[in-house]
Amino acid sequence: MKLYMSPRAPNPKRVCMFIAEKGIESIEWLAVDLNAGAHRHQDFLHLNPLARVPVLALNDGRCISESRAICSWLEGYCPDPNLMGEGYEERAFIEMYDRYVEWYVLLPTAQWVRHGHPGLAALENPQFPAFAENQAKKREAGLEWLEKRLESHPWVAGERFSIADITAFCAIEFARVMKFKPSEAGYHHIQRWRDSVAARPSATAGDQMPAR
Repeated sequence: MKLYMSPRAPNPKRVCMFIAEKGIESIEWLAVDLNAGAHRHQDFLHLNPLARVPVLALNDGRCISESRAICSWLEGYCPDPNLMGEGYEERAFIEMYDRYVEWYVLLPTAQWVRHGHPGLAALENPQFPAFAENQAKKREAGLEWLEKRLESHPWVAGERFSIADITAFCAIEFARVMKFKPSEAGYHHIQRWRDSVAARPSATAGDQMPAR
């Protein structure tokens, strides 16, 4: 199998961390150079016509795109350690918190960075600074919720590490290009939690992949 990813993008990073947590070694990782437009080349569009990473190419020739869908497949492919919930009830709550993070922290963070950082102008052309400011404000609301959540829980979805923590960590780390540090912004519980995740071996998964 092959995983087409980009080292600096948060959604591919989610899948890389998920694979690392699972300890799966049978997947070849291929970094796609987004700044060079490699995701728009015909050979990549054959894998995903929407020109987005990540993409997991299965051994039978089929491809799965969308990070959450890839992780769902990987959870079935390698059930242990469990990251998406044991039984219908825990699965539902973990997915709920994962979606909260995805929609109210990761998405506005990504839009804030893509429209506010000059280094991403090649990917977001034209950039809209006013939209970046709008998304930054929406992101703050998500961070306030996350701070409150982590005040009373060690992990995003409750008492154990899950995919929700992976999604949240990728959002927080992506904001570092905007010089964001949780503790400096007053989010001390997020900082404590972030440092716990950063200490896991999976936190650096895929970071040094050379793009092609």
